[in-house]
Amino acid sequence: MPILSKTGCNMGACHGSGSGKGNLKLSLRGESPETDFATLTQNLHSKRLDINDPDASFFLKKPAKLTDHEGGKRFDPGSEEYQILRDWIAGGAKYDVPEAPVLTKLTVSPESGIFADPVREVQLQATATFSDNTTRDVTRWAVYEPSNLLPVVSPGGLVKAGKAGETTVVVRFEQLKTPVRLAFIENRPDFVWTALPPSGFVDELIFAKLKKMRTPPSPVCDDAIFVRRAHLDLTGRVPTRAEAEDFLNDGKADKRAKLIDALMATPAFADHWAMKWADLLRVEERILDTKGVAAFHSWIRQCVADDVPLDQFARAVTATTGSTYQNPPANYYRSLREPTQRAEATAQVFLGTRLGCAKCHNHPFERWTQDDYYRFSAVFDGIDYNILKNDRKDENDKLEFVGEQVVLLTGKQELKHPKTGKFPEAAVLGSQENLPAGNHLEQLAEWMTRPENPLFARVQVNRVWSHLMGTGLVDPIDDFRLTNPPSNPELLDALTDFFLKNGMKAKPLIRLICQSRAWQWSSVPVPGNAGDALNYSHPIVRRLPAEPLLDSIHRVLDMKPGFGSYPGVETAAAIPGVLFTGRRSKAQEDDRFLKQFGKSPRTTTCGCERNDESSLSQVFTLTSGPGVAGLIASPDNRLTTLAAKDFDQKEALRDLFWRSLTRAPSEAEMNHLLPLLKDPAGRRAALEDIVWSLINSKEFILRH
Repeated sequence: MPILSKTGCNMGACHGSGSGKGNLKLSLRGESPETDFATLTQNLHSKRLDINDPDASFFLKKPAKLTDHEGGKRFDPGSEEYQILRDWIAGGAKYDVPEAPVLTKLTVSPESGIFADPVREVQLQATATFSDNTTRDVTRWAVYEPSNLLPVVSPGGLVKAGKAGETTVVVRFEQLKTPVRLAFIENRPDFVWTALPPSGFVDELIFAKLKKMRTPPSPVCDDAIFVRRAHLDLTGRVPTRAEAEDFLNDGKADKRAKLIDALMATPAFADHWAMKWADLLRVEERILDTKGVAAFHSWIRQCVADDVPLDQFARAVTATTGSTYQNPPANYYRSLREPTQRAEATAQVFLGTRLGCAKCHNHPFERWTQDDYYRFSAVFDGIDYNILKNDRKDENDKLEFVGEQVVLLTGKQELKHPKTGKFPEAAVLGSQENLPAGNHLEQLAEWMTRPENPLFARVQVNRVWSHLMGTGLVDPIDDFRLTNPPSNPELLDALTDFFLKNGMKAKPLIRLICQSRAWQWSSVPVPGNAGDALNYSHPIVRRLPAEPLLDSIHRVLDMKPGFGSYPGVETAAAIPGVLFTGRRSKAQEDDRFLKQFGKSPRTTTCGCERNDESSLSQVFTLTSGPGVAGLIASPDNRLTTLAAKDFDQKEALRDLFWRSLTRAPSEAEMNHLLPLLKDPAGRRAALEDIVWSLINSKEFILRH
């Protein structure tokens, strides 16, 4: 079995694929030795495997390329691999598993390491421990899989650095995997640590990693950048001119801490952070309908505003049944109509575990088996719906619901294991014990949110960290697994402890992170940290998400937006759902803008649906799209006041710069733009051009 894995015979691209290759199908990555043995030995006197003439067996000849083999040569004739397989065939191709010691542990040395020039390679050593307490050096037979293209890893475990950077090499032998995190860095003999003293344990742990990586941090940002960043990260929009100038004029030493607390108490904070949960919980109109969306979103927003502990929030979401109008969290199951959908969504949102691969076979990158998948899915079996009415307009769309539904627990089993054809026993993820009779949803919610269950707390901490820092300590943020370790394990552990000690509330955690120097670094790189994207030596500049961008444009122009699809909603962040544009309704210009800039369609529970990347079509939308052009040309915006004949021209420019860029114009900018405003007849057009330029500038569009 180790040879089949080492030579790649049971990989997904070869005989481990769903349909196999060349009339031979093996289990993916050797997950089922019993099945593979039965497949290979169904005829011991065949062309595939002949115990009377081992050398004539295709099982040997094809991988040794002694006959045609689409997969090419996997080992040489006479090699150790060839000899081991030949001896097994010659010995009768016996099933030796019952007598063989079981692999219990895989140890790799070094477990991790940071290596500076001139050291450019490291040899990994793999040791297997078996149930009879024997050990064996399996370096020769282990499989080595780097997480990126930075290193080159030989079949024998020699890791050679390419570009400087960090990588994880997953070492696999039989059913066990061990990650090894390695970093190859430039020597930098003149490196001197000169950072300011840490402001808490967050900085201490980040500083410790940066020192090891010989990476200097950027300096702390100035007050203008801080106030802009704080408003964008915490409320989802740029500060007003008055808010920014008041902060800069405040001479108190604790003004940054006070601003963080003040912003977290605003309605805009609740809108902005409720939007993040609404993305994950699929708050959209096609399945939930307008009334269901309003109820669910309002409940989520109130939980954010009240700083409801996230364990209580998660228990309500996963265990609530009843009317989707009267019991808003019940909408979670309204959009998840199958047991497997519910299991995958709950595991990903609340446990940071992507179970999808285990639906068809054992997970290739994690410990979850197909049995684990169906036992966990059985927790969500027996959920049904009393559809009180459905006034959908498109009778051909079976996913469109318009009307109240009641989520019911019937206890009726419908889910069957595809291999056994039987109803699987319900169990929480990773447990071998069956759940007792009763309400399995409540049992799951209680188990999932226990303080001693580390996954739930770690996942929520990682989400908050990623929202504020631009990337998770574990990335992707909902993909926690042994083979995807955190970039700073000590920091994740410390943040999780803090989160638990503070009752699993989000606001204390947000406050802690925002008060750290790491969150307050300048985004301008310094020599030695420009290439760092993992260790938080400086913020990674990124585009404003869809809603903050649109809300900020409205704020620059001092306009109260009117969202045609959502009467009464005054900010894009406060929009409760995602409009279902079918026969019932047409998309408005603001809906198209938000979709263009990556608003999540909320069709899955993956945060990856929100797209903050940039595109050429976005450039056209900002530069010549009717939505932005209409806002700038509107007679109801701030430009009407600034274009008045008696309005001071310098003050008009200062006003636009403060509103858009949170700073005053430089002397050069002032001198360049003032001549455009001299002619009163053309002043309005000139102001429109200037604000158009400011809104399209990188300084406005990017979070920095």
